[in-house]
Amino acid sequence: MRGAFYLLMATLLAAVGWIASKLVVVEVPGDIFIAARFLIASLILSPFCYQNVLSLKAKQVISACAVGLVLALSIQVWVYAVSITNSLSGGAFIMSLAMIIAPLTSWLFFQTRPNKAFWLVLPVAMIGMMLLTLSNGWHVEKSQWCFLLSSALLSVHFVFNKKVTKDVKPLDSIFLQLFTVGISSAIFVAFTKHAPYELSNSVICWFVVSTIVATTLRYLLQAVGQYSVKIETASLIMILEPIWTLILSITMLDETVEPQKIIGATVIFLSLFVYTKLSRR
Repeated sequence: MRGAFYLLMATLLAAVGWIASKLVVVEVPGDIFIAARFLIASLILSPFCYQNVLSLKAKQVISACAVGLVLALSIQVWVYAVSITNSLSGGAFIMSLAMIIAPLTSWLFFQTRPNKAFWLVLPVAMIGMMLLTLSNGWHVEKSQWCFLLSSALLSVHFVFNKKVTKDVKPLDSIFLQLFTVGISSAIFVAFTKHAPYELSNSVICWFVVSTIVATTLRYLLQAVGQYSVKIETASLIMILEPIWTLILSITMLDETVEPQKIIGATVIFLSLFVYTKLSRR
């Protein structure tokens, strides 16, 4: 029961991260934000796992860092989409499709055929995606394409991360991946020119929330929760993240959501719910 509560809190903190990230990247370049956020988050986690990390074999460290590079690419695309989108909640539901895209990714890389539940749910998820994105005729916004690409990259991360955590403890793997995201983003920043910007008190506040609450604490809760809860139960809880994001974006950002998008989001949520339930069987 405690593990399920930790996961529930992790989904809520992840949704807070969506809001905080949107408010930060309005003023701060996304790549700088990602580099600082994940480097600091990994440093906060380091006291809890540095001894285990130092005892890992080189192959284990390389594997975790390689998965971290995939995560870094997904996050870079995601933060760019966040910076240009007018519908944060819609992006959250598109990102949640990573769970359904993952079986295709696993099939592509490891020849693992998707189960029957996947083929039953895929058309439903596609309908939800169409309702969510095609609100202006048959025009898909640039941010929505970016969210979809980030979701596909996240599914790649999910599949390979599952392989890595068989040899590396979840917390050690999370530390290495967050550190890799921060370092790779910092290298990207070093070769990129940015316009001058100022850090207001509001931006600093939301950056702290994003780094400590929505990254460090969120990943700790998620790691502990997933360790003590069955994967099917964890999957059901984790699909609540876009629901929280929708609620927070409406209440905190005054986002207006069209009825068609509400229906599309609901269809996607139902497809994820049905998929996780059927997959248990």
